[in-house]
Amino acid sequence: MSVMVARKKVVRKWEKLPGRNTFCCDGRIMMARQKGIFYLTLFLILGTCALFFAFECRYLAVQLSPAIPVFAAVLFLFAMATLLRTSFSDPGVIPRALPDEAAFIEMEIEATNGTVPQGQRPPPRIKNFQINNQIVKLKYCYTCKIFRPPRASHCSICDNCVERFDHHCPWVGNCVGKRNYRYFYLFILSLSLLTIYIFTFNIVYVALKSLKIGFLNTLKETPGTYPSMSLTVLTVLEVLICFFTLWSVVGLTGFHTFLVALNQTTNEDIKGSWTGKNRVQNPYSHGNIVKNCCEVLCGPLPPSVLDRRGILQQEESTAQEGSCPRGPGTQEPPATQGPGQAQEGHSVLCPQVPALSVSDTKTPEEKQRMPGELPVPTLDVGRAEH
Repeated sequence: MSVMVARKKVVRKWEKLPGRNTFCCDGRIMMARQKGIFYLTLFLILGTCALFFAFECRYLAVQLSPAIPVFAAVLFLFAMATLLRTSFSDPGVIPRALPDEAAFIEMEIEATNGTVPQGQRPPPRIKNFQINNQIVKLKYCYTCKIFRPPRASHCSICDNCVERFDHHCPWVGNCVGKRNYRYFYLFILSLSLLTIYIFTFNIVYVALKSLKIGFLNTLKETPGTYPSMSLTVLTVLEVLICFFTLWSVVGLTGFHTFLVALNQTTNEDIKGSWTGKNRVQNPYSHGNIVKNCCEVLCGPLPPSVLDRRGILQQEESTAQEGSCPRGPGTQEPPATQGPGQAQEGHSVLCPQVPALSVSDTKTPEEKQRMPGELPVPTLDVGRAEH
């Protein structure tokens, strides 16, 4: 006969999180689903630095100083560390409201706005919040069913509300928010220094080689491991990559340095939240560049509120083949339970076997009793008579 057995399957919370994100390493790594440009970023950084370390650094270390490759390695490792930290971390995603919480918020909104007649547009769902004597509006998110905290916004690419949302950066493959903005800023700053460093010493390398053997002979020079490609051609390729990267990365670093000094986000700057027609002052600015930089770059880092590696338990029932007969000595279930209920804590469902009556059973003493002897009641018979 088939037996239904209930087993508990352990499920992590990241497996059930809504939104368009991908998780790796059992929820420890969190990224956006669109990661193609992120792989391009890795290829450009790794490729350019590999060519620089393989060819130019060896020559410059001998001719100028051995500190040149050391400093380049420090910049490269710092840029890669901040890039991975930005890409693999939670930017500050706000959990969506549970069904009970969403229903309670809907009741509050209906109680505040009242019933809206048919055909009329309901009023906007906004709450006013005061920060540093400045009124800030908290907007309602129809996707997450919550009133977003100040400076939070919903990312249309990741489909999540992010606290202190700055922007979604495809080059790092993640949103940039409260929990990873400082690492993003350090990444573009270190990448700008690394790009300027490689660009400068590539030109120095070509200049030194040209002074010794001439520029035309330098172009014809080939390394032993790559006889089909000129060494200077690789250097020119690095110079071109660094040149076009300088305009974007260095400009982006300057723009975010301006935002950090004002304690402002890219989203607020694009929307003109504090520089619009109303000329509303930024309530988050301390009025001091040093204090703003310390808050953004050196302030306490809040923990993630997602609890991605939390455990959710789900029961699944499986059928097994087997038999579980109940003999005469099997204990009966308690009287408080129905005839079709099993004992609490047991998940095996077995058909009940009808108990034998006392008259149909004989104890070993009754079988061995001599004729004429009176039967001696045993403990089991006494229980049955009761």
